[in-house]
Parts: sequence; structure tokens; C-alpha cells
Amino acid sequence: MRLSSMADYAVVTMCAAARHCGFARVSASDLAAETGLPLPTVQKLVSTLSKAGLLKAMRGAGGGIQLSRPAAAITLADIVEAIEGPIALTACVEDGRHDCGLEASCSVRPHWGMVNKAMRGALAQVRLSELARLKESVAA
Repeated sequence: MRLSSMADYAVVTMCAAARHCGFARVSASDLAAETGLPLPTVQKLVSTLSKAGLLKAMRGAGGGIQLSRPAAAITLADIVEAIEGPIALTACVEDGRHDCGLEASCSVRPHWGMVNKAMRGALAQVRLSELARLKESVAA
């Protein structure tokens, strides 16, 4: 499994935001400067991650970006799914997808759900606080 560039950048952006968690709001410009990502990319990620409920973006004086919940309560699975959608190693297990020529005779297809669940479970064990190297007391 390989993450898209946007999913990778989302993890980088969320880690930078987490390092500011509990202290002050941070701007998209600050996150772009801190991560080395282009500002338009960070702005797009902030929008997507806000829609997914992982970030809160506030406009105006005193505005900025902050995590919507403690870094210890956000997982790598949450971030990846916000960008990529549900974690699935093959498309054949997605609802409504019937584009595989082997679907009718595939003996492996019934097992992909279990594999996908294991993959999501592994990603869900990795907390943003660990990725950002935050102490639990700061992230809580």
C-alpha cells in the first residue's frame, strides 16, 4: 500500500498543527512555512481536513487553525480516510464496484474485507500525538 502525495502531506500538516495544539491557533501560512508545503496545498488540505472534522478553521481576528480534538484522539487512519476515503486495498470490495473480470470466480474476494479491517486497525493504532512526538499530557 502506498499513500498518495496528498495523504502524505495531510499527515505532515496534521503533525505540524498538533505541535501547536493547546498553545495557540496557527495560520495556513505558518503551517506551509513550517512544513515546506506550498500554501495552496496546505489551504486545500485544511479545507478537506476541516470537512472531515479533524481541524477547526476560524476566520477573522484571532482566527486560525487548530485541531478539533486532542492529538491523542486522532489516528493515522482518520487522516488517511479524510483524504483517500475508506481504507480498501482493492476496489472490488467497495459498494457498487463491479469492474473486475474475475469477480464471479474470485476465491479471494470474500477475504478482502478482513484484510482491509486489519489494515485500518493497524493505522488506527497510530495516534497523531505519537506521529508529532507529543507527550500525552500536552495532547490531552
